[in-house]
Amino acid sequence: MDKPRQGLAGLWNISFGFFGIQIGFALQNANMSRVFQSLGSSIDDLSALWVAAPLTGLLVQPIVGHLSDRTWLGRLGRRRPYFLAGAILSALALLGMPQSDGLLMAALLLWMLDASLNISMEPFRAFVGDMLRKDQHTIGYAVQTAFIGAGAVAGSLFPYLLDHLGVANVAAAGQVPDTVRYSFWAGAAALLAAVLWTVSTTREYAPDQMRAFADADETATPAPDLASRAIGPCFAWIGAGAVVALLVALWAMEKEVYLLAALLAGYGLASLIAIHLARTGRSAHMLAHIVGDIGGMPPIMRRLALIQFFSWSALFIMWIHTTPVVAQYMFGSADPASAAYQAGGNWVGVLFSVYNGVAAIAALTLLPWLAGRIGKAPTHALCLVAGAAGFASFLVVRDPDLLLLSEVGVGIAWASILAMPYAMLASSLPQAKLGVYMGVFNIFVVLPQLLVATAMGSVMKAFFPGDPIWTMAFAAGTLLLAALATLRIRA
Repeated sequence: MDKPRQGLAGLWNISFGFFGIQIGFALQNANMSRVFQSLGSSIDDLSALWVAAPLTGLLVQPIVGHLSDRTWLGRLGRRRPYFLAGAILSALALLGMPQSDGLLMAALLLWMLDASLNISMEPFRAFVGDMLRKDQHTIGYAVQTAFIGAGAVAGSLFPYLLDHLGVANVAAAGQVPDTVRYSFWAGAAALLAAVLWTVSTTREYAPDQMRAFADADETATPAPDLASRAIGPCFAWIGAGAVVALLVALWAMEKEVYLLAALLAGYGLASLIAIHLARTGRSAHMLAHIVGDIGGMPPIMRRLALIQFFSWSALFIMWIHTTPVVAQYMFGSADPASAAYQAGGNWVGVLFSVYNGVAAIAALTLLPWLAGRIGKAPTHALCLVAGAAGFASFLVVRDPDLLLLSEVGVGIAWASILAMPYAMLASSLPQAKLGVYMGVFNIFVVLPQLLVATAMGSVMKAFFPGDPIWTMAFAAGTLLLAALATLRIRA
């Protein structure tokens, strides 16, 4: 028994909420460095302030995925309660962000915003797999990517458009410009409205229907045997964390690198606790389930995880450093209080809208056409190379208008990163664990972001002080590594 085939209206309704979620992410990605610097942060501290965003994703998505796999609230369904709760909390964070009166408040609201967006976003990934048959997974994730691109265009352009409508784009020291303030408020309304559309126009399949749709091999998928797992690797992870912490102290590295040490040791400790729970008959505990599922990832998921690691390293570098790079090298100012810097910040919003717009178009045209001819994995590799070329061009381009061409390559890569790994992955996962595996897959989106947030500041201070342009070289290099890793996939 297979699921009914979804038409265009069904595909639209399933993913339209992601349009609003991506407006929230776009406002965050294009403006938070600007907000932090406007409130007094130095460029060297940006990575540390941004660490809240990926950390919340690391913690939230596997938990939400695990819970949503086991949720059923009648007419409200399995995934939609999480869409709705996350959208409400995200809207509240967007309303409060431009009212921040200091860096601490802004950082806490960023933490709340990213956690809330992740509460909504993770179930949306699983929702496509829930609602669509396997032969529609590629088009389903392509439509979702198109909405992601469209939402990001809208979110990124808000400050630029408001500036051209006469809204003040410069504020007193320690305050956020009105263009950013009103953009966040408009984004809150748009996010909530889009998610409410999906919640009200879709109806999820009940648990008994999902069991009927499941393939025989899915229903027979064994649970990972966590009780028999050796504890030696757990202590190895804890030891690795201790070594990193010691090196931070000995080499006087940036203090945020301690977070990386804590994550390594924390995973080892969590694994140790999970194995103990399984051995004492408590294998149903959420921690035991999540740790067991991490160890039981399908082989293709392990290969895709490496690709995601390199790809998202480049993206996070871009989100953190594009504003200071463009402002300093293309608009001639590194001073957040200057009109030139704020103009550069607005232009970054335009650049981000271009790469997202390109992604929306490429997701529905280029990716399906190319994948049908050469396969999903080669398509992904080519798109990643295009993105690497876009990042590398920042090293030589000094005309802001020419950066629009750079963003075409970035947009093609972004479209593929959002669609192709999920299309390759969804069909290989057991339906009963789709939510938790999508959440676990997000770990390999978040880990590189944490690595960038904790280590990039130290690297830049040590080798390129006051010269952030070289972050774009790092971004290009990691996308090329991701493209090489993609060649190991047969899909």
